[in-house]
Amino acid sequence: MKVLQVGKFYYPYPGGMETVLRHLCLAIRDRVDVRVLVANTSPVTRRETIEGIRVTRAGSWGMVASTSLCPTFPQLMRACEADIIHLHEPNPLAVLSYLAVRPRSKLVISFHSEIVRQRALAQAYHPFLMRALRRADRIIVGSPAPLDHWPTLAPFRHKCAIVPFGIDTRPFQDEERWAARARDIRRRYGEPLLLFVGRLVYYKGLEYLIEAMRRIPARLLVIGDGPLRGRVQQKIEEDGLGGKIALLGERSPEHLPAYYHACDVFVLPSTHRSEAFGIVQLEAMACGKPVVSTNLPSGVPWVNRDGETGLIVPPKDVGALVRAIRLLLAHSELRLRLGGGGRRRVHREFTRERMGDRMMAVYEEVLT
Repeated sequence: MKVLQVGKFYYPYPGGMETVLRHLCLAIRDRVDVRVLVANTSPVTRRETIEGIRVTRAGSWGMVASTSLCPTFPQLMRACEADIIHLHEPNPLAVLSYLAVRPRSKLVISFHSEIVRQRALAQAYHPFLMRALRRADRIIVGSPAPLDHWPTLAPFRHKCAIVPFGIDTRPFQDEERWAARARDIRRRYGEPLLLFVGRLVYYKGLEYLIEAMRRIPARLLVIGDGPLRGRVQQKIEEDGLGGKIALLGERSPEHLPAYYHACDVFVLPSTHRSEAFGIVQLEAMACGKPVVSTNLPSGVPWVNRDGETGLIVPPKDVGALVRAIRLLLAHSELRLRLGGGGRRRVHREFTRERMGDRMMAVYEEVLT
């Protein structure tokens, strides 16, 4: 079986969709001939093999409205001659290229998120997306929430399948391996310790967590980068919180487990349904850490179950954030119980192997 995975970017480029795509490819690479087609960040087209996966990065002339301009993308897609083309959406470049080429391959679309903020782009793109969804043999969602909350999918519920995202839990669950490094982090930054991991973009809600830190007796580590880094830094300085919040920038995936193990509570204060799943929640849960996240109309509160693996608060509610975090910091037994529940839930539902098995079942169904 030849499967072409078509994404926006690919590892080591950071991002939630990129993380999911990498784990999916690694999960199925021994069972199918899997290849990846994505955009490059330069005008040169590059072909390389990463972790046994053949990746083509199409030369890009830049980006418009978060969409890469890759004139050779349709030609590269046509040349792959795959049995299944698996598009990861939102991705106007991939969808428009597919509609231009019209390959005979079966079509699977992973619908990671709707376009929420760029309304003009979404309106212009919508007719093309609907054509692709009509042509799709299966539409994949990562949780049940999109089927109830995303109107784009309403006409296509009959061909939607739920395949929860998964991660490689082994690096995160190896607590002994990271114990010394975690102790060093705690000595350097102090205790108790909160952690945020993610791109610094509008829907992460980091400004509300910064505001909450005024009333939380803890230190916050922020791992990630993005277009709002300058604004985030400015708010920290204006609020006089430089001594309580550390912006650490990007950290390689190989070093992230140490920070998860060092923290007492992981916080994901997202404010918009652009946060469709929150895969960083899985990483924190795999380390046995309680999660505080928000009650969005997306998969976020489905992954982190209130009272079982962490606490759920309303989005943009600083007071609720403060109360939830302070509650967890004040009760170590509650942190241990919720952290243990998260670890069990990840092992039961969100491993990379389970995601691969479920996706293979979809591929086999589509081909037969």
